[in-house]
Amino acid sequence: MAPEPQDPQTPRMVTDEHVETLRVRRAPKYGVFLVLGAAVGVLVAMILTFAFHGTDEPSAAGVQYTQMQVFGFLALVCAVVGLTIGGVIALLFDRAMVRRARDVSVEVAHVRRDDD
Repeated sequence: MAPEPQDPQTPRMVTDEHVETLRVRRAPKYGVFLVLGAAVGVLVAMILTFAFHGTDEPSAAGVQYTQMQVFGFLALVCAVVGLTIGGVIALLFDRAMVRRARDVSVEVAHVRRDDD
């Protein structure tokens, strides 16, 4: 059977194909590590607030803080510390995954319309 002639109004497609080598590796999601670090920091602040009853005595300035105020102060500090630690752990995982990177060959095809 003979090939059917192409319609002259139908554009002809031109394909350029070649093989490239790419480096593939896994990478951690930094946002997840940062949020988990901050959450652990707030949890540590809660444990510290209820583990020590320092609100019974007034401070050196004569001010007495409630447990919620103490929790708020500790949460601010511990969340930032947890956020930092989570970021450092994510960076360490990222550096460890660079060593496990592998090279793969992929076939790339660019298809374009040939407008004569």
